[in-house]
Amino acid sequence: MDIDITNPIFHDAAKAEAHIEASRWNGEPSCPHCGSLHVTRMAGKTQAGMFLCNDCRDKFTVRTGTVMERSHVPLNKWLLAIHIVAASKKGMSAAQMGGMIGVTYKTAWFLCHRIREAMESPSGPLGGASGVVETDETYVGGKATDRATRKPAAKKAVVALVEREGHARSFHVANVNAKAVRSLIVPTSIARLTL
Repeated sequence: MDIDITNPIFHDAAKAEAHIEASRWNGEPSCPHCGSLHVTRMAGKTQAGMFLCNDCRDKFTVRTGTVMERSHVPLNKWLLAIHIVAASKKGMSAAQMGGMIGVTYKTAWFLCHRIREAMESPSGPLGGASGVVETDETYVGGKATDRATRKPAAKKAVVALVEREGHARSFHVANVNAKAVRSLIVPTSIARLTL
């Protein structure tokens, strides 16, 4: 996916807000508190960007219910920071982020932590109560092609669990045997009951 860094959403807060509104609500804002579609965009300089729910009477913005909530950082800086963190191969320090997007170290640290929190995979077992989880193993390493003086690396076993139309997790296992793989597939509480 190629993203044009010169896109106005990365440099203009109003265009960034319009982009997030279109991505989140597709032109039809809904209240994050009660889910109602009966909302009114508030007018005035002090309430710019705010919506009022006509059913529950709560106010909200496009930031409400996201990692950007209760932040005074402009939305265009949020989008730029999210893009930089997602595109960096080796991670991003807060000092480097601050220099790249033009914010203080403290603000960059806050942005990085919120973005990493949003990218964190959910904990708990895959599949839920009735979901389907598929598993397979593979071996990584072992061949050192076109290297005359280097010995091949030892093969490492990797087991992957993939939830249908959902999340995936991979684990390194020392030995691929029924006991090691079962401990990954079956949650500990269930495994104790069935053994």
